[in-house]
Amino acid sequence: MALMLILVVATGGMAKAQSGTCSNELSNLNVCAPFVVPGSSNTNPNAGCCNALGSVDTECLCSTIRIGSQLRSKCNLPPLGCAN
Repeated sequence: MALMLILVVATGGMAKAQSGTCSNELSNLNVCAPFVVPGSSNTNPNAGCCNALGSVDTECLCSTIRIGSQLRSKCNLPPLGCAN
């Protein structure tokens, strides 16, 4: 989730982002930041976060994750490998 918040800025190439819809949906996820930052003691999202997440189109979210994983190779970094 933290990666998605970071990628809001980096998703300019997506088709839906060009219309602003996906980009706007993702920027609304900023309310979830306190719940996903590593080391946060509060990992239970509030209603605002849940509503924002529920309003993001599934394809928008999936495209953002795909683009984020592709950015690493474009930056000559090793592939992302998350334990959980």
